[in-house]
Amino acid sequence: MVITRTIYGSRPKNLVQTIERMSSIFDALGQNPQGMSVKNLSEKVNLPMGTTHRLLTSLAYFGFVTQDLVSKQYHLGFKLVDLGNALLDQLDLRTVARPYLLNLTQKTNEAVHLVILDQKEALYLDRVESDENRSGLQMASKVGMRVSAHSCGVGKVLLAALSEKELNDFIKVKGLPRRTEKTITDADQFKLHLETVRNQGYAVDDEEDHLGSRCVATPIRNELGHVIAAISISGPTIRITREKVLDTFKDQVMDAALEISRQLGFQEDKDHETKNS
Repeated sequence: MVITRTIYGSRPKNLVQTIERMSSIFDALGQNPQGMSVKNLSEKVNLPMGTTHRLLTSLAYFGFVTQDLVSKQYHLGFKLVDLGNALLDQLDLRTVARPYLLNLTQKTNEAVHLVILDQKEALYLDRVESDENRSGLQMASKVGMRVSAHSCGVGKVLLAALSEKELNDFIKVKGLPRRTEKTITDADQFKLHLETVRNQGYAVDDEEDHLGSRCVATPIRNELGHVIAAISISGPTIRITREKVLDTFKDQVMDAALEISRQLGFQEDKDHETKNS
């Protein structure tokens, strides 16, 4: 089966075959960071070895893929990193949010994240780590990383903003796989949980994605009041206790999210109309 993905709406009728094949190669290499041989890659994307090799040769010339001279395995190239960083720098959301992430990290001495929902996954747009804790226990997150949305705080905040149809589609496509013994895996229970998240305005990941880690997250809204992103404070449970979340961190992250939303044009007097949007 060919690996393909549709990013912007339905599949176009005039899709260019070469671009589709290149996209399949990027996806396959991205899912195998240890590298892939031409043979394995051709099998993965369902293309002849000769065709796969010609595409890889062209992509390598422009820096989109690289080949290890010893193992002969192919990897994603640094040209993609350059393009990705250029895209991130162009995002107004990331630019606007950055000062508030830095300030929140200084206040809490914990990792702070900016996340969006992309292709039914939580995608990390930005991350700020406290200098104080860089030499100690750290979160494994990084910019560009994708994680399961149902089991993390930022993901739950973003899913809570979906319509019933969108949420049902998410559950049908992605499921609710168990990440830890605390992950909510029952659809009805998960929907009730998201209702609580919507009503209280924040979500807590209480070791649902990784044992030993806890986070509190809240949504960011645009000028129309629509949830477009989420920010979170994350860290090990030995530092981020449940009491600290409820007494301090939830208010701090909600205040920061509100300030970012205001910078994006959100008006508080519309909040009662858009809370469930």
